[in-house]
Amino acid sequence: MPRVYYSAFDVFPSPKGATTHIVHFLRGLVNNGYQVELLTPGDGILPAEEEWESVRIRRVPPIDGGNFLTQALAFGQASLELAAVSQPFDYAHYRSAWSGLPLARQKSRFGFKTIFEVNGLASVELKYHYPGVRESGLLTKIRQMELEALELSDAVICPSDVTRQFLTSLGVERRKITVIPNGCSPGDFPASPLPPRSDGHIPTLLYIGTLADWQGLEMLIHAMPQIVQQHSARLRIVGRGRSRQRKLLAKQIRKLGLEEFVSVEAAVPHHEVGELVASADVCVAPLSLNDRNVTQGCCPIKIIEYMACARPIVASNLPVARELLREEVDALLFNPGDPADLAGQVLALLDNPSLAEALAVNAARRAREKFTWHAAQKKLIKVYEGLG
Repeated sequence: MPRVYYSAFDVFPSPKGATTHIVHFLRGLVNNGYQVELLTPGDGILPAEEEWESVRIRRVPPIDGGNFLTQALAFGQASLELAAVSQPFDYAHYRSAWSGLPLARQKSRFGFKTIFEVNGLASVELKYHYPGVRESGLLTKIRQMELEALELSDAVICPSDVTRQFLTSLGVERRKITVIPNGCSPGDFPASPLPPRSDGHIPTLLYIGTLADWQGLEMLIHAMPQIVQQHSARLRIVGRGRSRQRKLLAKQIRKLGLEEFVSVEAAVPHHEVGELVASADVCVAPLSLNDRNVTQGCCPIKIIEYMACARPIVASNLPVARELLREEVDALLFNPGDPADLAGQVLALLDNPSLAEALAVNAARRAREKFTWHAAQKKLIKVYEGLG
């Protein structure tokens, strides 16, 4: 039985989309006869070791008082130490350069093939979480680590064509890169009818995901005055975020006098997301126009889960959204960064239930045909088999 060392610098499990991705890749590997060991950071609460669906999980304890960089470098060192004392692995699969570079540098010593799963690069995304790093020179050093890890890896996986183009622009050989879009499990996200437009019904707009600065939530909030002036509605923003991000959103809501219409709520466990999406009348993905979304690329799981639940969607008109959605067939798209256009597209759905239903039905069908975790798992196994 081939053995896989899967290293993820993401607390597992958690409400983040990273956990959803990891879960389905792990299941795909196990169900196809691979023995998997997962290394993730600990949070001080989860056990140091446990077994999950035949996967052995080891967790690196957090460093008291350590900042992000300290924790990341310690995780990379721990990943190397574990590889040295474990039974030989046939494959090392990593989701960041923190553990990827130490393992890739030692692949000849350990005799495993290496797979770099690039969902996002720290050199692009870190500045949105920690604005202070923009002028520190740290991002240049991190980019150098990422470039070396990409060069040394035997295979590279990414979730969108935009990301593949970005990686090739960095010098990664195109033949090494396989695009595996994110997916959904239709059984967990069943399509359901839209809420009835009865008298007194106040339509719910829903955003679900992280509160990261690249998500466009400030712009979404700025669209709400125009929406509520013309149609009764409320907006629920549900997801994980740092204290700084929550405070900024709360300040904007107060400044615009939207306390009655907008709520920012804590993330829910993933098994509750389907029910949450089903409660909405319109779902939004207001991605900002920035290097994370436009240059690096992404594949928003939220959009695919909105689609699977048969909800009308309003999303930013960006290439990463158009890889998933067909404009005016599966969703309405708006000019990124334009709150008036966003408001107009939302109002078009609220004012035209037939249009909303048609888009929702098309989106649900497309999600089941094009974007399932089963399809992603099949592509993942082909990558492994191609490495021998």
